Amino acid sequence: MNSDPRSSFRIAVLIPCFNEAQTVQSVVRDFKSVLPAATVYVYDNCSSDETSRLAQEAGARVRREPRAGKGNVVRRMFADIDAEVYLLVDGDGTYEARAAPVMVDKLLTESLDMVVACRSKIYMQAHRTGHGLGNRLFNVLYRASFGDDFQDIFSGYRAFSRRFVKSFPSAATGFEIETELSAHASELRLPIGEIETQYGSRPAGSESKLRTVQDALRILGSMIFLYKASKPARFYGTISVGLASAALLLGAPLISTYLDSGLVPRLPTAVIVMGLLLMSTISLTAGVILDSVARLRTEQKRLAYLAVSRVGPGSQDV
Repeated sequence: MNSDPRSSFRIAVLIPCFNEAQTVQSVVRDFKSVLPAATVYVYDNCSSDETSRLAQEAGARVRREPRAGKGNVVRRMFADIDAEVYLLVDGDGTYEARAAPVMVDKLLTESLDMVVACRSKIYMQAHRTGHGLGNRLFNVLYRASFGDDFQDIFSGYRAFSRRFVKSFPSAATGFEIETELSAHASELRLPIGEIETQYGSRPAGSESKLRTVQDALRILGSMIFLYKASKPARFYGTISVGLASAALLLGAPLISTYLDSGLVPRLPTAVIVMGLLLMSTISLTAGVILDSVARLRTEQKRLAYLAVSRVGPGSQDV
């Protein structure tokens, strides 16, 4: 009997690429070496260099996605490719291929839906100061907003079950895709795991596609949107409390004056206070209503997830 849990499953290695001619061949060959039974797919995302040709020469199946942005590529990959295990990795050569069998084994033997490769020594080895600081801050913000399921929400090296991939309702277009993948797993409380892996620097002459300020703003906006969509009662409740607190601070002197003299000498301030209280009430009401809608959406996502049969050891137990 074959004890290798990977041998009975179709494994797809997914590599989104934009101008990675310098590294794509070594990445494809490394993953074909550690996962010889897997099919390696390279999706060329508007490259202007020889990425497609070099990937094909290395043995990858090359396809193209004309809409620029990593989120668009990942959504296309998830829709087009049919497999039982999916391994997503960047084409820049910064992730170690030898971690792939460990991730796949963990996904299958523990019946998980996602395994994330947490990058060790990321801040010392491969990031500019702005990237490292932003990474830390966003991970803290994520854990405060969605829970402590993940230690590295921006890792681009992940293994997925078919159930996860075929029920994931992606809306991201760029690098915020990793945040969306993590938030989806946290919202549905899916079984996930993490391993630690080495993370290296890009080779000399290879440039990062990350734009510190622009991508940070996109990720922050995505995180706020996902929090609002999944936890509207908390989101709008916080706004309601803030508005009510501002109204109380502005209104306290007016109330004191009115109790002493029976007069309201600062009518414009009184109007502002009433406006703030009205907006606070509206915000609270919106949060309560939208919370019911969010619960329904979560239930629908859960049903879509359960509609895909589980694949892995024990999935056909009798």
